[in-house]
Amino acid sequence: MTTLGVIGNISRDTAEHPGHQRHLLGGAALYIALAAARAGVTAAPISVIGHDLAETLRDPQLSLLDLTGIAIAEQPSCRFHLRYDRHGTLLAVDAAYGAAQQLTAHALQPRHACEHVHVCCRRPLDPGPVLTAFVERRQPFSVDFITASAADMIEASAPFLRHARVIFTDINEYALLTAAVPAEDLPAVTVTDGPRPAVLYRYGEVAALTPIQQAETVEVTGAGDTFTGTFLAATLHGDPDTIALRRATQAATTRVTTKGITLHPQPP
Repeated sequence: MTTLGVIGNISRDTAEHPGHQRHLLGGAALYIALAAARAGVTAAPISVIGHDLAETLRDPQLSLLDLTGIAIAEQPSCRFHLRYDRHGTLLAVDAAYGAAQQLTAHALQPRHACEHVHVCCRRPLDPGPVLTAFVERRQPFSVDFITASAADMIEASAPFLRHARVIFTDINEYALLTAAVPAEDLPAVTVTDGPRPAVLYRYGEVAALTPIQQAETVEVTGAGDTFTGTFLAATLHGDPDTIALRRATQAATTRVTTKGITLHPQPP
């Protein structure tokens, strides 16, 4: 049995920063699963890609992953154009979902047997059917969001979030989350806030807090996902809250000091 399944996108990303841009292999499913695998957990991204990324899965950096949950469709892979300001804050996301439009149906297939499943509640996934199925069969799960679609995804996910083992948010998403579901009803929520300390809440009370290490930033794409994957791996190993949170923040800091997995640009 795979320990951790991660439902989400694997994509071609263009990360645009003031004065430069990079073309990267991206997607939350990839970065979360990779971080968890590096932290010692068997991890499987559950995703749908096109043939244009099939060869990329042979990259040695992905050798730690169980890739059996990835389906290949007769469409181009999902593409994201991410625009950041000079502080690394995400300003806007443009998307062409392509093969990822089949993700909801793929995620609902019963062959994905995992001890724990993380659901990246981001378009084009429809989280309602997926979370309904997990609650009905008592599948342990966690969720995260992205600011660009967080309001809609939190609204769609709200009836199920009391059952989530962990919810991962940034400070803005946390405000949306607790407006939809009382904080005291949520078993565990992590909140990140840029350079300020990361916090773990359990049923609305602070359970752990850790400062963020300062580092020279090379590329921020995947930093939040690395935090999520590392925290999940630590909790699956049984680490205490403070240690899990510290390991997650350290891994995210390390992530931003590297360039990521570079792709050759393709025409639009």
